[in-house]
Amino acid sequence: MSIEGFANRFVCDLVAYEPGKPIDETARELGLLPEEIIKLASNENPLGPSPRAMEAMRSAIEEAHLYPDGGGWKLRNAIARRHRLGMENVVLGNGSNEIIELLCHSFLNPGTALVAAEHAFVVYKLMATLFGAKYREVPDPGFVHDLDAMAAAITEETRLVFIANPNNPTGTMVGQEEIDRFVEALPEHVVAVFDEAYHEFLAAPPDTLKWVRDGRNVVVLRTFSKAQGLAALRIGYGLAPAPIAGILHKARQPFNANAVAQAGALAAMGDADHVRRTVANNSEGLALYHEALAARGLRVVPSVANFVLVEVGDGDRVFQAMLQEGVIVRAMRAYKLPGWVRISVGTPEQNKRCLEVLETVLAD
Repeated sequence: MSIEGFANRFVCDLVAYEPGKPIDETARELGLLPEEIIKLASNENPLGPSPRAMEAMRSAIEEAHLYPDGGGWKLRNAIARRHRLGMENVVLGNGSNEIIELLCHSFLNPGTALVAAEHAFVVYKLMATLFGAKYREVPDPGFVHDLDAMAAAITEETRLVFIANPNNPTGTMVGQEEIDRFVEALPEHVVAVFDEAYHEFLAAPPDTLKWVRDGRNVVVLRTFSKAQGLAALRIGYGLAPAPIAGILHKARQPFNANAVAQAGALAAMGDADHVRRTVANNSEGLALYHEALAARGLRVVPSVANFVLVEVGDGDRVFQAMLQEGVIVRAMRAYKLPGWVRISVGTPEQNKRCLEVLETVLAD
């Protein structure tokens, strides 16, 4: 018998998550210089990290021989104050992705179920598989979460419902009325998770934290990877009623948020100017992509995040052809969208080059 026969069958059943193609790997494969390549595949901040965060991280590295604050006291308190919550409501994670895993550690096992939208973040399905739980996909007409249908999909087995808002990879959002109706009807054995990684890009974001303050079974996920530009640090957080947060703390590894990441995130929280510049650049880039792609007759999903989902006929071919020109986008076959690619908003120069290369590739 092979070693797989002795391994956890739920792990063996996983299809590993495939991130956006790295710049250095692309440079090696194509014989290009890294500076000749633009990466618009992973919804990163094209303006880079907060300058204040950079300064704080340089200082923090001087104490790299010491373990970090395992409780994240400074950062958790700052987050709590920002959101009018208590420190007991805040859980730090190695990226908000770790909070997703902690939730699944805490609430899923064989015989339970996770509910999500059909075209939601693929990690939800990976986590359900890892813990042997059932994964129930709910159709999302027009690529928008149908919260009424998701509520109807809840059964006695359901423990978690994930709502990415805005959703990755579609860039769509559900509004306050739908959210309130969904939470009001939520059974007591179910935790609703609002994954809000792109929250800062919204002009008028719905208020999900009111349900956390009210003590409902609601968890809100946020990250420093996007608007604050700290993706490499892997630092995010969850906001939850104290009983749920306490469970998640029991499931997490000690020192799961490293000291450099904590220092960078804390400093980034005070750099409102960097976030404003990021959001302004994103608004301009989104408008450009929506107009340019629609003018070419391509189907584009209206996005409120920092990326666009566009139908190009053969997503894998377009991805490979653009890659040869040093422009990295994201093919969407893993999301059951083989005819689509997702393009992250870059700087004005990067957006212009991306559109020129896409035009050339589609003309072939």
